[in-house]
Amino acid sequence: MPGSLTAVDAFASSLAEWVIRRRWLVLAAVLASVVAMGSGGRFLDFANNYRVFFSSENPELVAFESFQKTYTKNDNILIVLQPADGKVFSPHIAEAVERVTDEAWQIPFSIRVDSLSNFQHTWAVEDDLIVEDLIQNGGSLSQTELDRIMAVALAEPLLKDNLIAADAETTGINVVLQYPEESLTEVPTAVAKARAIADGIRADYPELKVALTGVSMLNNSFAEGGVQDLMLLVPLMYVVLLVMMIVMLRSFSATLATLLVIMFSTISAMGAGGFMGIELTPISLTAPTIILTLAIADSVHILISMREAVRQGMEKRAAIVEAMRINFLAVTITSVTTIVGFLSLNLSDSPPFWHLGNITAVGIAFAWLYSIVFLPAMMSLLPYQAKPAADGDDGRSAGIMAQIADFVIARYRMLLVSTGIVAVGLTAMIPTISLNDEWTKYFDHRVEFRRDADFALENLGGLYPIEFSMTAADAGGVSDPEFLSHLESFTAWLRQQPEVTHVYSLSDIMKRLNRNMHGDDDSYYRTPGDRELAAQYLLLYELSLPYGLDLNDRINIDKSATRVTATLGDVSTVATRAFLDRADTWLRGNVPDYMWISPTGPTVMFSFIAKRNIESMLRGNATAILLIALIMIFALRDVRLGLLSLVPNAMPIAMTFGVWAILVGLVGMAAATVTATSLGIIVDNTVHLLTKYQRGLREKGLDTPDAIRYAFRTVGTAVAANAVILALGFAVLALSTFKINAEMGLLTAMAVVIALIVDFFFLPALLMLGHSLKKGKTHAVTQSAPAR
Repeated sequence: MPGSLTAVDAFASSLAEWVIRRRWLVLAAVLASVVAMGSGGRFLDFANNYRVFFSSENPELVAFESFQKTYTKNDNILIVLQPADGKVFSPHIAEAVERVTDEAWQIPFSIRVDSLSNFQHTWAVEDDLIVEDLIQNGGSLSQTELDRIMAVALAEPLLKDNLIAADAETTGINVVLQYPEESLTEVPTAVAKARAIADGIRADYPELKVALTGVSMLNNSFAEGGVQDLMLLVPLMYVVLLVMMIVMLRSFSATLATLLVIMFSTISAMGAGGFMGIELTPISLTAPTIILTLAIADSVHILISMREAVRQGMEKRAAIVEAMRINFLAVTITSVTTIVGFLSLNLSDSPPFWHLGNITAVGIAFAWLYSIVFLPAMMSLLPYQAKPAADGDDGRSAGIMAQIADFVIARYRMLLVSTGIVAVGLTAMIPTISLNDEWTKYFDHRVEFRRDADFALENLGGLYPIEFSMTAADAGGVSDPEFLSHLESFTAWLRQQPEVTHVYSLSDIMKRLNRNMHGDDDSYYRTPGDRELAAQYLLLYELSLPYGLDLNDRINIDKSATRVTATLGDVSTVATRAFLDRADTWLRGNVPDYMWISPTGPTVMFSFIAKRNIESMLRGNATAILLIALIMIFALRDVRLGLLSLVPNAMPIAMTFGVWAILVGLVGMAAATVTATSLGIIVDNTVHLLTKYQRGLREKGLDTPDAIRYAFRTVGTAVAANAVILALGFAVLALSTFKINAEMGLLTAMAVVIALIVDFFFLPALLMLGHSLKKGKTHAVTQSAPAR
């Protein structure tokens, strides 16, 4: 055996002896560390802004922030009303709409409220322009008057499919909010008031269906969804792990010690997150569940080895030392490689994934530390017994592992070919996966926001706004006839697109004003042909608007640009990006270059985040794979084995996405994380099998087949047990209300199971192939020796 391996073994044995001798000191130091690190938890807080998903350098976010400096921010709450009889334009419902409109101004941080009732309807009386609310005292209006108002509303392009459905059965009240962004309580405070208003309307108008959606409701759902997951998943994870440990370890003492290790690791990691100033999101809140799952691995390997040593007649203290000796190198390598995998998430384009990676990496580091110091100290104090093994009896599980080893050794060529064919076939399916990230579908139907968003999409119109800031040639240029003509052409083109449900454009206002100022003659429903006249119309209109309903959210200060909002329906991010490409092509071919503009808005940002994450994570994964390969080569002191380990580490990830392509076909931001998280986890099995295989060769003097049998017999059970724990742990994430977490959990669980199959049947077959080639080469040299 090489000196390096002897030195590691000697160090591990000495460390275990020292820990057992100083166990009370060790336990005290660990508890002090947990308390000190855990104190950072008081700094943790919940993020409640979708912007947290985008780094400050994200180009779509930078563009959107610039857009919002020009116009007002569009954080909003959309209150959707639908009467049971489908008659919005009835006195009772008109009264309700007016009431909600008035009460919506009381929502904290509201700066604008738009509804049917306060829509600024214009018409002409001789030379005068009349501007007033569309509905006034709706409860006292006759049905005839309300029918007239309905005709006006459905003919108004700014209202139809925006605040009133085309079938006039659903209406919306849109509340625009501007948060000072000084406290994390701002969004929850506004949402709480909106919910109180909705509850009051439901009580007084039981025939009304009331739904709340919009950006502020989305932001609030991030925090609420994260807390809901934390309350559900962590306790469930503890139950799953407790059952699994009792089954595998068959010892109350071992189960208790392991539970303490994973609890201490989680507390330390979350406290570290607080010290790092991390704001919790549904993504970073999965860190405790992941740490719970991963922290158990090191302890299980050490404890199963300890149990086997005791079964073979070794005294408890000596068994602890032996378990540490034969597992120290493997658990150290697996911890380092898993940390590298999670740290590679820092190359993501989305900060919540940085936070997940950093918190989990810290948790894994503490799990390793507590496994090699706290666990031996604790087990030396606790009573422990294991049923002695009969002569020649390695146990039922070891017997199963031996049968698997014999099967692989006897049929390694067949396994190499069949596994390779399956791997290539599944990998070929990856290009068929579509990327899709619709922000209303980040939550499942257990979340109120998702249900209300789906209701609004189905009954009122689109929820995905795309913003265009159309720039004129000079100050005041929004009144220029040429600019207005191009603006009207673009607006008309937008309305022809199948994804678009509504367009809000200044050209519609100017066309209406031009008609009003010509005695409401429909032949003048077009943009004005004179710049001065158009400017006068616009000024007269703005002077007539009440407070809070001005055009500051549509036109910039010097009137050199105006905002066009195209709202999309229920479309995928792939379709959204295709629409954006078409819009860019149309603009470049039909308007002057000073009007070329890149669209912006949350919809644009979310349409590109998955793509950006995957591109950035491909670079991160390449870096992680290279580092893991170097770590394996350095730790094993064997270039061949280090490079060979890359095959069973990379194959499961590719195969997992192939299976996902067949079963689901769609994936979002989760795809960016799974490659990083899975890579670090999958390496664990490979490391344990290879280190035991190498120990069989070098320490036991075995040939390749017997070294494979030795690896399966000594570590196969622990590898299989850990794979089951990891798969169940990540499968628990599938119960998350947050789509990204659920997909990440399912994909990682699939990857772990596939990795176990690859490590049990493909990796040993590769080792046998190398043995066969080496044996054949030796045989050929022997045969040619007499001739030489």
